[in-house]
Amino acid sequence: MAVTARRKSPTPARRAQRPDGDATRLHLIETAGQVFAERGLAEATSKEICERAGVPLASVNYHFGSRDGLYEAVLIAAHQQLIGLEELVALVQGTEDPETRLRTVLTHFVRFATNANPPWGFRVVLREIMNPSAAMPALIEKAVRPKSQFMRALVSEVMGLPPEHPSAQRGVVFALLPCLAIMIIPREVPARLLPALGKDSEGLAEELMRYVMAGLAAMASAQKPAAKPARSPARAARREKA
Repeated sequence: MAVTARRKSPTPARRAQRPDGDATRLHLIETAGQVFAERGLAEATSKEICERAGVPLASVNYHFGSRDGLYEAVLIAAHQQLIGLEELVALVQGTEDPETRLRTVLTHFVRFATNANPPWGFRVVLREIMNPSAAMPALIEKAVRPKSQFMRALVSEVMGLPPEHPSAQRGVVFALLPCLAIMIIPREVPARLLPALGKDSEGLAEELMRYVMAGLAAMASAQKPAAKPARSPARAARREKA
C-alpha cells in the first residue's frame, strides 16, 4: 500500500507593519514628546497624549506596549534631535584633519546650545538628565553609546592617544562639558549675566575650540614620557677614562 506523504501547510508569513501604522507610531512619538517636554514623565498621561494625537487610547499599548515603552521611544527620538550618529558622521565626512573635524562637531553643539527655540527633544533630554528614569539604561545603550564611541575615537585621534586611554576618555568629557553647561543653564541666566554667550555663536565656538584644544594638548603632553637629558661630551669622556 503506497504511503502518501502529507504536505506541510505553509508557514503563514509574518504580517508586516502597515504604512498607516508606522505613521501613527511616529505621530504618537511626536505628540508624546511635546507632552513629556511640557509636563515631565510623572505628570504626562496616555489619555492626554492620545487626545492630542487624535488616536484611540489603546494605541499606546498597541504600538509601544505601555506608557513606559512610549517614553523610552520618545527619549531615544529626543536624543536624535540633539544630533544623530549619521549626522555626526556626515558633518565630518571628507575632512582628514582631526582638529578640523572636532571643531565642526563642537560648532554644531554650540549652535544648538545657543538656539533660542530648541526642539522638544532638548527639554525631554534635559528633564531626564536632571531626574533619571528607568529608561536611562536604554537611552545609554541605544543612543548615547554609539555617539560616545564616535567622539572617543575623534578626541583620541586629536590627542594622539589610543581610544581606551583614560586621558582620551576624560578628554571627551572635557570637550563636551562646556556645551552641556550652556544647554542646561536657563536661558535667562546668560541673558542677564553673560549676554555675549547668546549673541555670537560663531565666536563662542571659536574660543571654545581654543580652550578645548589647549586642554587636550596639555593632557596629551602629560602622558608622553619625558625625554632623557643628553650626556655632555665632557661627562662622557670622564666616564670613558674611568
